[in-house]
Amino acid sequence: MDSLPDIIRPQLATLVDRPPVGPNWSYEIKFDGYRMLCRIDNGVVTLFTRNGHDWTDRMPALAEAFARLPVRQAWIDGEVVALNKADIPDFSALQNAFARRRTAGLTFFAFDMMYLDGRDLRQATLGDRRAALQQLLATVDDAHIRLSNTFTEGVESLLDSACRMGLEGLIGKRVDRPYTEGRSPAWIKVKCLKRQEFVVGGISRTAGADTGIRSLLLGVYERDGSFRYAGSVKATLRPTQMRELHARLEPVDEPPFFNPPKPERGRALVWMRPQVVVEVSFLEWTSAGEIRHGVLKALREDKEAGEVQEEKPVPASATSSRRAEGSGVRGQTITNASRIVDPSTGFTKADVVRYFDAVADYLLPHIKDRPLMIVRAPDGIAGEMFYQKHAEGQRLKAVTQLPPSMHPGHAQLLVANTREALLELAQLNTIEIHAWNATAPDLNHPDRFILDLDPDPQLGWSVMVEAATLTRVVLDELGLRSHCKTSGGKGVHIIVPLAPVHTWEEVKGFSHAIARHLAKIIPQRFSAVSGPRNRIGKIFVDYLRNGKGATTAIALSPRARPGLPVSMPVRWDDLSKLRGASDWNVKNGIEEARLRSSDSVAAPEQEITERMRRSVRAAG
Repeated sequence: MDSLPDIIRPQLATLVDRPPVGPNWSYEIKFDGYRMLCRIDNGVVTLFTRNGHDWTDRMPALAEAFARLPVRQAWIDGEVVALNKADIPDFSALQNAFARRRTAGLTFFAFDMMYLDGRDLRQATLGDRRAALQQLLATVDDAHIRLSNTFTEGVESLLDSACRMGLEGLIGKRVDRPYTEGRSPAWIKVKCLKRQEFVVGGISRTAGADTGIRSLLLGVYERDGSFRYAGSVKATLRPTQMRELHARLEPVDEPPFFNPPKPERGRALVWMRPQVVVEVSFLEWTSAGEIRHGVLKALREDKEAGEVQEEKPVPASATSSRRAEGSGVRGQTITNASRIVDPSTGFTKADVVRYFDAVADYLLPHIKDRPLMIVRAPDGIAGEMFYQKHAEGQRLKAVTQLPPSMHPGHAQLLVANTREALLELAQLNTIEIHAWNATAPDLNHPDRFILDLDPDPQLGWSVMVEAATLTRVVLDELGLRSHCKTSGGKGVHIIVPLAPVHTWEEVKGFSHAIARHLAKIIPQRFSAVSGPRNRIGKIFVDYLRNGKGATTAIALSPRARPGLPVSMPVRWDDLSKLRGASDWNVKNGIEEARLRSSDSVAAPEQEITERMRRSVRAAG
């Protein structure tokens, strides 16, 4: 009897340019997921990544499914994926599942077994290993674990079908070979590749070097004539072509891209006039509009740089009613319109841009002359998002920048006062828009303060409504009129307009005093101290958004959360009629925005009086 190995390194596939065929080859779909190896030892299940990291705690439902298999000991190799409605692996959904810690719906496609109940199968042929695996899985009916399908004929047609379905490609395996840890020619991978022309807009070289090219910075032209960064590719050309490339490159001082890449550590970027066209093969376009796994093929002289755009196949769904809307808004093309922004709903970038366009007349008053902070999601909300308060080198056309004198010692602040500016932000993959509590040109005196009621997530909506109502009562007793809006998450934002006569310190101090006052008179409901531990069963009255430079999500802004909910103005009397703070999204919120456009009209300017300060000072 062979002992159960403590660890097994996975067998890896070698990349080839075409799939070999023959009686000893079988093929499987190349899953777009995470490679995972499962070790079972008398009911104890461990799930290892390809690098040997233990991810068992991240996938408890899958571990429980493996624990139910009728085996004492086993090693099983496979891929963990998230399947969409068409039963196709969706990598964005997989990342989102791990990020949200919602992995119960993941599927493990098993394709090999290296050990089974005292028998080390690694020296057995793949055919024998697969037979043992198939026999084992035939005894269970669990949606979490599936046996991957294999194909031995029609490989070229299979590859073509996989590519048309948007899959990564195929994995080929010799059925007469043992399991070999590490990369092996007995396993091969063939990918679905794309190929088109790009324009060189810059190069990267080793930091400090005056010559040499490590990679080419590629771009494509949008239909409006702007030049978009589309990724990079290693500069691998024949010597004669490299000399020709050097001769044709013309350095310039400013980046030609409207979205230039940031320098990487150890590398310097040199901008070039966008005039050199190259041909590149690559695996796919990312949701950020850049290529993955590009390979430089050739220089092109038969195509003008200005003609080079992203080549997009027209899907069959283009004739459906949804696509019949087109991919533009107000005569402008929506870049990467079909990119999925929210995997949970399928909402696309086009949905977000059209939302901003539809509610512009109602949203713009909330940001007029206010410095902004935007939340951008180039890869959708399941990917990395970042915050931006300044232009950061981007060539903005409609979004304006305030003069440096308005915020001395800081980079210029962004302002969006027009529909065109709002749509420009949307084209830049903006999801959330946050704004200051002051307007230009007087940024030293806030014209409002905001109390963000942030609840323990376990509290119900009725408790939230009660807390908001109690807060309003306190404000009314102080003599301050207020209005409210949903946060688009779990809470409520209460806005108190002010005459711009107070300093930031005065306003923040007063809002803090109100938070302490609420926590003192109703300690079972409110907390004035931040942190999850301090709001267990309570609602944190967040006053911290009232300092200079702090921002809050504006009314009608989408929120970068599953469902793309919208922060919606609400009448006080209607608050209890809602199901929650995320009732509306970028689809159903458009008409609601029109109906409620007058709900957040600012109350007459009011000031903080000494009487008001005395009323809450005792709680300090």
